[in-house]
Amino acid sequence: MATGSPAKTLIRDVRPWGGERSDVTLDGGVIAAVVPHLPEREAVHGAAPSAGRGTAAAAGPGATVVEGRGRLLLPAFSDVHVHLDSNRLGLPFREHTGGPGVWTMMLNDRNNWRRAETPIIERAATALGMMVARGTTRVRTFAQVDSDCGLERFDAVAAARERFKDSADVQIIAFPQAGLLLEDGSAAILEQALREGADVVGGIDPCTLDRDPVRHLDIVFGLAEKYQVPVDIHLHEPGELGAFSAELIVERTRALGMEGQVTISHGYGLWSMGEAKTRHLVEMFADADISTATVAPGTGPALPLQQLVEAGVRVGLGEDGQRDYWSPYGNADMLDRTWQLAFTQGFRADELIEHCLAVATVGGASIMGALPRLTAVADRPGLAAGDPASVVVLDGETPAAAVMDRLPDRTVIHRGRVVADGLRLLAGPHGE
Repeated sequence: MATGSPAKTLIRDVRPWGGERSDVTLDGGVIAAVVPHLPEREAVHGAAPSAGRGTAAAAGPGATVVEGRGRLLLPAFSDVHVHLDSNRLGLPFREHTGGPGVWTMMLNDRNNWRRAETPIIERAATALGMMVARGTTRVRTFAQVDSDCGLERFDAVAAARERFKDSADVQIIAFPQAGLLLEDGSAAILEQALREGADVVGGIDPCTLDRDPVRHLDIVFGLAEKYQVPVDIHLHEPGELGAFSAELIVERTRALGMEGQVTISHGYGLWSMGEAKTRHLVEMFADADISTATVAPGTGPALPLQQLVEAGVRVGLGEDGQRDYWSPYGNADMLDRTWQLAFTQGFRADELIEHCLAVATVGGASIMGALPRLTAVADRPGLAAGDPASVVVLDGETPAAAVMDRLPDRTVIHRGRVVADGLRLLAGPHGE
């Protein structure tokens, strides 16, 4: 949205993580101060109109004032597993036509994505804009590259990132959805995307899809080493086979000194083999500092969320594809996906539901390198002086109530600037 250096902003009368009413000053793109809110601090001259609707508190000349009105203050949401190039948000609902299995679903997408009512460059921008409006300003998105689409989908995602460069921090993963060995030229296209500016190199199911895990992972990690980028691998493989692939990923992570730079996404099948195997995998992830991203699936074994976080494993949340040719689910709202994470984990206690909010905000940010990792279920970082000024003000009696109610009264601030309010983007230089 707005361009230029980070603004000075006062968020007046908010409750950080549901705590005491506070006034929060943002300056230079970071949180400068958090002080108790005193009602007698009333308007002074020089404050600019706020998106939060209300009277201004003492902020100093030229500052923007956001009236919190006693709402909650949280770190901005971080979606670290989304496919901006795979969505039909804002388009007519269509019958689901996908079949079972990754390859069959990929072919269904391949046969349909060009036929959508709007070009893919518009669909990627629509999805990202909707995400920002709902409070997500940190995004790690996949962009499919293969022999069918070449860099067309990558270019659409890159254009969306450029359009919203002042409203969100976006990392692009060059993603070989169709594998690297099944179609000629796949590895070359993946490398081309890295030359064109992809931030992360992706991989997928080295055993069940490409059926040659050594060669697949050699290509992925070879490119990561060559271009000095992180790795993010989709892993849908079941049970012992998935664990075998995970162990190979850990071996390469350690061999290349890439601890802290590798993410295993999904990993559904890793947690179905009993307590001892789960404990072994959690310890292995922690030792190699491999993070994991979940989309809170409604089927399969539940992610051992508490165990992973308490072991120091970085865990992030994402929405995956949204109303696309893979699935009719998804609506660009990470608060909804936070509810889904809590629901699929079977959480009822407020502290655990609030922990899901921490995963959806700080957890993903730690994968993107923006905030420190969560280290305990009760950990609530991200809103202290010196932390990034990317936050969301939202309605709710408590953080747990906000997850249950998912109300639309939200004000979104990125790098100290208000970029959305009431689920609507504020007008910016690109006309959003």
